[in-house]
Amino acid sequence: MGAAMAVGGIKDSLIVVVGTDECTYYTKSMTIHSEKFGGIGGRCVSVVLDDHDVTFGSAEKVQGAFKEIIEEYRPQCVFLVTTCVIEIIGDDFDAISEGLSELYGIPVLPVHTEHFKCEDHLPGLERTITVCAEMMKSCDSDNSVNLLGQRMGDFATTELYAMLQKAGVKIGLQLPCGCSVDDIKNAAAAKVNIVVNDIALPLAQKMQEKFGIPYVYFNKFVIPEKIYEAYKNLFGYLELELPGELEGLYQNAREKIEKNKGELEGITYIYGNTPYAVFEMNCFLSSLGMVPQVIQTNRYTEADEPYAKEILQYTDPYVCKAANIAPLQYVYDVLSPYLYLGHEFGNRLRQKGIAIVHSDRASGMLGFEVTGYLLQQLVKSVREAKEYRKELCL
Repeated sequence: MGAAMAVGGIKDSLIVVVGTDECTYYTKSMTIHSEKFGGIGGRCVSVVLDDHDVTFGSAEKVQGAFKEIIEEYRPQCVFLVTTCVIEIIGDDFDAISEGLSELYGIPVLPVHTEHFKCEDHLPGLERTITVCAEMMKSCDSDNSVNLLGQRMGDFATTELYAMLQKAGVKIGLQLPCGCSVDDIKNAAAAKVNIVVNDIALPLAQKMQEKFGIPYVYFNKFVIPEKIYEAYKNLFGYLELELPGELEGLYQNAREKIEKNKGELEGITYIYGNTPYAVFEMNCFLSSLGMVPQVIQTNRYTEADEPYAKEILQYTDPYVCKAANIAPLQYVYDVLSPYLYLGHEFGNRLRQKGIAIVHSDRASGMLGFEVTGYLLQQLVKSVREAKEYRKELCL
């Protein structure tokens, strides 16, 4: 699923999912409803294995199917995606991909997506993006920037894009949110890579090793100092003067924090799943006096440790591994939080005196605008929660 989501943003490419009928069905059923893939006859193709292929190997069937695929679709690039059964029986899809690439003269890139080793779809996204490095070639710098890792929203609507445009910076590759195979091949012309999601870090690191292109980590930070730091690093690498209006945007963000801090202090909440960087955001909210009672997260890395230590200076929340609302519902009565940050059923929460904080619009934001939007949503939801609690006499 994650691999399909990534390939959906790469024009002129084809995804070939190899596996049992059940595994290939799920990916195809998703893509036939996607305009990016072109419906049932679109850019998602399946090679369905039977008992014979599982017993004696899938290479022969894949090679036969590939000949038909090339003749019918004529893609510029193919992502050859494995599934659990392929990884279990041990077929060498790296070698198969290399042989097909030599035979047909186009990039055939293996993407290993053994779900029994993964906890969600994100590794599929990450591995599909990372393998794109194999297509890239050395070329002269054109002083552009690549945007790596944006999954949702339109980069052209963000504050970061506006700052780059005002500085006259050319935007190069945008992966996986919209690019062509040629864009990927010429991605090494960039002067800097901007990484806006963890799924793109391995690719940025590979490009740094292979081509010497530095990268700036510019996630959906909400702490104004982190945002300002990212801007400074970016324009430093670009060897350009920092846009003057950034100081004003920074000060405006600080003023909004001071203005709303009193209304947010002491407000308890459960964190579910949002577009923000989990521990950075919860660190920010804790610094405002808010009280996280439960933080749900699908991963914890070294980069999260400083934020976690700072959170512990304010409070000591429960942390669980996945954002799964079903088994956590009994917790609402036990903890009685004011807010739920993430996806839940609004009516169910309202009956418990809890307001939901909607944040999906942040998916299309980068820069100080993220801070302002989050504060606005928090204040709005706190007022709703207080009204709900009055109605319930809580």
